[in-house]
Amino acid sequence: QVLLVESGGGLVQAGGSLRLSCAASGRTLGYLHMGWFRQAPGKEREFVGSISWSGVSISYADSVKGRFTISRDNAKNSEYLQMDSLKPEDTAVYYCAAGAVWNKWSYWGQGTQVTVSS
Repeated sequence: QVLLVESGGGLVQAGGSLRLSCAASGRTLGYLHMGWFRQAPGKEREFVGSISWSGVSISYADSVKGRFTISRDNAKNSEYLQMDSLKPEDTAVYYCAAGAVWNKWSYWGQGTQVTVSS
């Protein structure tokens, strides 16, 4: 079992930056792929980005490409989402996810709220 806990959310003005963290416990992240998702009010959860267990393969949704950066530190059992040039439409609850199979997410965090004011 893997427990994922996100942190780093908050309120920021448009154009600002936030860095989200996802800390894992219960099992090493070393062989798990990691991802970030978000869900805005009244909308379905959507993919933000993902990173392979090795960190070699990274993918992003078109809506965040060039503004968001995913990274991981397996020694710290953590994953990060650096969000720059934030827009009001980035406002959502952001979720961390993990899985042993690429794009198949078995574990989810509880989410952290990100609010971008205009």
